[in-house]
Amino acid sequence: MNLQTAIRAIYPATCVGCAEPVADENGLCGACWSETHFIHGLVCDLCGAPLMGTEDGLGANQCDDCLAAPPPWDRGCAVLEYAGKGRAMVLGLKHNDRSDLAVPAAGWIAERLRGKVGADTLVVPIPLHWSRLVTRRYNQAALLGRLIARHLEVDYLPDALQRTHRHPKMENETRRARFQALSGAIRPHPRRGARMAGRAVLIVDDVMTSGATLTAAARAARRAGAGTISVAVLARVVKEP
Repeated sequence: MNLQTAIRAIYPATCVGCAEPVADENGLCGACWSETHFIHGLVCDLCGAPLMGTEDGLGANQCDDCLAAPPPWDRGCAVLEYAGKGRAMVLGLKHNDRSDLAVPAAGWIAERLRGKVGADTLVVPIPLHWSRLVTRRYNQAALLGRLIARHLEVDYLPDALQRTHRHPKMENETRRARFQALSGAIRPHPRRGARMAGRAVLIVDDVMTSGATLTAAARAARRAGAGTISVAVLARVVKEP
């Protein structure tokens, strides 16, 4: 019996959503799987939002929001809807010290990106303001980014971007207010930001709501001279049909 088998015998694998026994490490039980709304089928190529219809392979697919106001990045993907267990996972990762959730989450994101990310890509997480990092003790986007880069075997730079100031929580703010508050709130790191120049950059975050944070980050990466910019999130808010 090897060490891993012995550990499994003593500590069986449990569901990352509810701690019920499961067959595989970092997996979901049947009940949690049914409450975790994975985004699949036809999606917006820019923000990952699910779309009506089926893939026809004839061209780019974009949601109404991205057609009306194209984001400052080139491609985007999201794995889960920000609802049910997907929302619980994001909140657990962000606020409840569930850093272990980064392991399955990064694996899901990397699987969506596999074959779509070049070997020259630089993975860059959305930064936290230093004061929030002291309070929270870790940056959940950085945890995801490091693991995604490892899965995809590409470079990772945790401090390519920097928050210029701390904002209050904006859960109840309008889309317009979010964009105004975050305009210019993220900049390239004064020294390490230059490493984005000429590189394909993948910006990683835990959740996309209005897209204001990712917009600020993508604009900062563009100012640093980044080439193709992609974004990837664990979950995104999905409009009701």
